[in-house]
Amino acid sequence: MKLSFGIKTAPQSTTYEDMKRVWLEAERIPSIEHAWLFDHFMPINGDITGPCLEGWSLVSAFAAITSRLRLGLLVTGNTYRHPAILANIGATVDVISNGRLDFGLGAGWNETEHNAYGIPLYSPGERIRRLGEACELVKRMWTQTAPSFEGNYYRLKAAYCEPKPVQKPYPPFMIGGSGEKLTLRIVAQYADIWNCAGGDVENFKRKSALLAGHCKAIGRDPQTIQRSIPLVLNPAEMQATRAKVRSFIEAGATHFVITIPTPYPEQVVQRLAETIVEPLKREFE
Repeated sequence: MKLSFGIKTAPQSTTYEDMKRVWLEAERIPSIEHAWLFDHFMPINGDITGPCLEGWSLVSAFAAITSRLRLGLLVTGNTYRHPAILANIGATVDVISNGRLDFGLGAGWNETEHNAYGIPLYSPGERIRRLGEACELVKRMWTQTAPSFEGNYYRLKAAYCEPKPVQKPYPPFMIGGSGEKLTLRIVAQYADIWNCAGGDVENFKRKSALLAGHCKAIGRDPQTIQRSIPLVLNPAEMQATRAKVRSFIEAGATHFVITIPTPYPEQVVQRLAETIVEPLKREFE
């Protein structure tokens, strides 16, 4: 079993310099393979008036100062940007990183942000259907010269996106969400990585089985989609996080994103690697 571990620094209630220190530490540790930010415009925990750096701007900066880590946003809110614009942003980050982007995308959910910024927040069903169209639209812009597209929500007419991403045919799609009737069908169709946020191991196992069913219905091998789990690290209780990760590995997860809460302790990524990542890789691989 090939396991993959990464870190996440939510760009809220912290500074660019502090996050950069953590990312550069992760860059030096081979067992940490990827690093992530979130896609919000104001803090989603605690004081919403505090600092919050914009995710795609920040990940492009980190792409320029790293050379090994895969990187992305977990996950981009589809409602925040027209997907044609997002396709250009993603292609640019893949070029800057020399082919290290993992393209995270979700339907969007934060009502406070949508209201504050005047961004329409559609019904859950419409948001998920828009997500499906966005996946198709971005895929076409990354693989076709000047695609046109006629969907229910989005339209293109000879839409150029140059340069194309470095990765061929395109950067891997990570889709976040667990809706059983619509979201998991989109995951089955488009995702290379499925991020299952929330819930316990039994919930993950049930959703993973449903995803396998959706894959089989369209003739796709379910094992071609990595199962990803986001967890939050408690630096004072590393063993508890290790036990939780182990339980998800035993349930079939292979891709883990560990959020490091602020303030970031010194050498926290090294401790994460030595206490959790490397022992579990030795145990299961």
